[in-house]
Amino acid sequence: MNVRELYHTVKGVQGLTETERESPITRPIRRRLWLWRRGFLSRSDVLYDLEEDTYRDYVSDYQRYVRTKRINGTWSVALSNKLLFHRVMQPFDDHRMAVYGMVRDGAFHPVDERGSRLEIADGGPTALEPAGGRSEQSSDTRNAAQRVVERLENEPRLVLKWTHGGGGNNVLLCRRTDDGYRVNGDHYTGGELRSLVSDLEEYLVCEFVEQGSFAAELYPSTPNTVRVVTMYDEAAGEPFVAAAIHRIGTERSAPLDNFSQGGLSALVDLGTGDLGAGGQLPDADSDDVTWHTSHPDTGTPIEGTRIPGWRRIRERLLEIADACSFVPYVGWDLIVTDDGSFTVIEANSYPGLKSIQVHGPLLTDDRIRRFYQRHGVR
Repeated sequence: MNVRELYHTVKGVQGLTETERESPITRPIRRRLWLWRRGFLSRSDVLYDLEEDTYRDYVSDYQRYVRTKRINGTWSVALSNKLLFHRVMQPFDDHRMAVYGMVRDGAFHPVDERGSRLEIADGGPTALEPAGGRSEQSSDTRNAAQRVVERLENEPRLVLKWTHGGGGNNVLLCRRTDDGYRVNGDHYTGGELRSLVSDLEEYLVCEFVEQGSFAAELYPSTPNTVRVVTMYDEAAGEPFVAAAIHRIGTERSAPLDNFSQGGLSALVDLGTGDLGAGGQLPDADSDDVTWHTSHPDTGTPIEGTRIPGWRRIRERLLEIADACSFVPYVGWDLIVTDDGSFTVIEANSYPGLKSIQVHGPLLTDDRIRRFYQRHGVR
């Protein structure tokens, strides 16, 4: 094991320990020891069917936190750095969100050429674009707080997200309202929003991608994303879809759809795009996963509904994964915008697996098992 691998192993074990310490799920000490010796945390005991004859079929928490981090090697930065990933996706511009710029040291640094100037509905110049067509780089145009506020005057919603990190953390959904602004549902005055933006460091200012009617009907108060895990089969020389789920927000998870925060995870049939029932983590009053055939807050049917244009989505995503074969293991987060159309809003180098394996173990699939074995996870 080299120094880099040793460092990531130590960091992974630290992450495991912290996660276990912060978990609201408790187990008797004897059961905990049984779980720990096999690489699982207490929460996994609630989600998975862990017995002596079944636990080997699951990717353990240790394998996920420590070993899957090594799969993409140094190229994991192509996914973990969101600005770099935006550049990697440039050949697939129809499937990436606009990144207007980055906030750093209180300044706004333009990223996309199309996002470097504010545009108004009639196509005329703005305060940031003089009539001559050349963008001014005055102190006002470089001021990050000013740029975000002005952008919100032209677009009702924006997404601010940290360039590093994943899991839905450090994501700010910003919305203009009649009485000011909302950030992740909380009210902000103009001055408070400017102060918030001024304090951010290395955050991307991104367009808010409107989900299509299918995803919106599942739960309209959050973006509802599809997580697709692809693996590159070196023997066959092609990528394949290992698993897919549709994440659906709830009152518990809002303003996001994260499974770890109380959102639903519905398994996607890889052939048809049909959804299964939505699983939900236990709340404070329960110790079991709850399964919902319909949305618990809205009553909208979940089980048996079909993602529109799923086969086109799957095939197009495999084309993208093939073009990125130097990164063999990817968890793609998609917003389905229309029938067969989608936007990749993020990609993960070592995607979380609880929201996937709550539906069943991954390692019963021979192709998936071989992939993990080839990369030293098993």
